Amino acid sequence: MIFNIEIIGIWIAVFLTLCIFSFLYKDNPFYKSAEHIFVGISAGYAFTLSFWDEIVPNLFGRLWPSGIDSNNIFTTIWYYLYDTLGFIFSGFGLFNRSIFPKGGLDRGYDSIDFWYLIPFALGIFMLFRLIPKLSWLARISIAYSVGIYAGLKLYAFMNSSVLEQIKDTSIDLTKNGWGIFEDIVIIIGVLSSLIYFYFSKEQKGIIGKISKVGIYFLMIKFGASFGFTVMGRITLLIGRFEDMIEYGKSSVGFATPIILAFILVSLGLWSFFYDSTDNKDTDTN
Repeated sequence: MIFNIEIIGIWIAVFLTLCIFSFLYKDNPFYKSAEHIFVGISAGYAFTLSFWDEIVPNLFGRLWPSGIDSNNIFTTIWYYLYDTLGFIFSGFGLFNRSIFPKGGLDRGYDSIDFWYLIPFALGIFMLFRLIPKLSWLARISIAYSVGIYAGLKLYAFMNSSVLEQIKDTSIDLTKNGWGIFEDIVIIIGVLSSLIYFYFSKEQKGIIGKISKVGIYFLMIKFGASFGFTVMGRITLLIGRFEDMIEYGKSSVGFATPIILAFILVSLGLWSFFYDSTDNKDTDTN
């Protein structure tokens, strides 16, 4: 076996996977390390992806598009600011200008859109959160982002959940007998579930009976959702076990059994010394 980048990656993947599984024993340093690595890498990857896929083309690409002739003093000053940013972000000329290439960014825009100075300023305000005296400026960006996001989600929710639900809660007489029966069951389920959450009147008599029917529909829904979630997680678990079996072969240097033995021995030693330290602290107290 010759170690290369792929083999090293497999060993790292096996080690991190077994570190996560070690939580089945109890919270331990292996699990904490894998958890912190996962959170850190996920945050860094999400930041990098959003920066290059969203901020660079949609913000910088509109503020400083390539191919703009410097036919006035304002444009010249504007692109001089761009070159200054490129010089700073390239390590004062020591590295490649990947973020701000010379001449502007070619993202399909042929004119400068100064309206995008507003999101550019709001993004800078976000960074002022790190400066205590100017942290109040970050509240403007946060309030704007939360308001816009809430409005967009409300519109999407009304269309996908409320209006579509009302549309589907009807009887389509063009269907066959079984299809009409399904529509009737859906109407009964929706109405009885809504009555279950009607708290303005005590649920007795006919309202109590209908709400009890709604409970059955809700339990069926929750059970089906939970079963679907568990099935999906079990599928992922089976796939991971298959990878662990595949990585236990000689072609990858018996990564799974070697790392498993190392983690088990390390957990045994850690548990022994950890319990001994706890017992000494307890006796001292």
